[in-house]
Amino acid sequence: MADCKKIPYGRQSIDEQDLKAVADALNSGWLTTGPRVAEFERAVADMSGVAHGVAVNSGTAALHAAMYAFDVQKGDEVIVPPMTFAASANCVAYMGAAPVFADVDPRTLLIDPAEVEKKISSRTKGIIAVDYAGQPCDYSALREIADRHGLFLAADGCHSIGASLNGKCVGSLADITTYSFHPVKHMTTGEGGMAVTGNADYDKRMRVFRNHGITADFRQRDGWFYEMQDLGFNYRITDFQCALGLSQLSRLPEWIERRREIAAMYDKKFAAMEALSPLGRQAGAEHAYHLYVINLQGEKRSEKRKLLFDFLREHGLGVQVHYIPVHLHPYYKDNFGTHEGMCPVAESAYEGILSLPMFPLMEDGDVAYVVKTVEAALAENSA
Repeated sequence: MADCKKIPYGRQSIDEQDLKAVADALNSGWLTTGPRVAEFERAVADMSGVAHGVAVNSGTAALHAAMYAFDVQKGDEVIVPPMTFAASANCVAYMGAAPVFADVDPRTLLIDPAEVEKKISSRTKGIIAVDYAGQPCDYSALREIADRHGLFLAADGCHSIGASLNGKCVGSLADITTYSFHPVKHMTTGEGGMAVTGNADYDKRMRVFRNHGITADFRQRDGWFYEMQDLGFNYRITDFQCALGLSQLSRLPEWIERRREIAAMYDKKFAAMEALSPLGRQAGAEHAYHLYVINLQGEKRSEKRKLLFDFLREHGLGVQVHYIPVHLHPYYKDNFGTHEGMCPVAESAYEGILSLPMFPLMEDGDVAYVVKTVEAALAENSA
């Protein structure tokens, strides 16, 4: 291939509107935990169809705050999928509890409700569902399981802001849903995250937790008195980050629509390729496409994936692998006794998955270049 473009797998979009919003916040007199934080929380909660939003400084912090809200403690178990970023399980370990890994559906790589049921024990406190790649999990089945066993249901929606299932927004499908605003996600605050919920008690607990366990906020800080009621963390987010988030949020629908257009172009081109397949879709799901993941087929998938990865990288495409199953990381093997063979579907999927470039600023020509490069790689590797 003579031509070579440089296309990352993800990229933020920043425009003059964003720059003005941040500059206005910087000139307002508030830098941290001020009025724009509350505005941003209200806007994201409204979009999610719930009453409350708690903004924090990362998606990981949002997950940690959610576990605190659920009162997860040492000795508890929380069921999580292995096909996710480590933070989805780390938040359980932060509380002194044990993540228990339930395997995923082979078509979608979303947590399999049947596998969740198998992992429930007398120590199980809750379930964390992860909307892998931007597709909502089977929340109807997960809710039925959670309610029957008296468990909380959390949604790691860090891939799926703006997605929906059977007409209901992702943020309204679980007891608490967490979002990430990292630059490669659908919208950004630089770093940042949020937990949204319809439960006022969870909201109150997370607000205290993000501020050292202290009860006072900027509306109350006109005297000397405050109380530290529990051991919390400094997970606060700045006003200028939330100003950026508010500006970005206004363009989220058009960005998600563009992601869906790109996915449709990929789907059409890859439909005829026997060597690979896109992930399956769940009925009733409106996908948000944080990632576009292909899965190589046939024998020696790991070897084929390495050749494909190297070829695409050499031709300017910043492809990635999402993810190494969490239970295979040394920390989890050493501290929780996890091992190969625990989650065979996720382990098998890991051998052949690859994330292609997916972000709204991609032009149709960029998508065509990705497809052409994948075709060239497959042809070279099969020769």
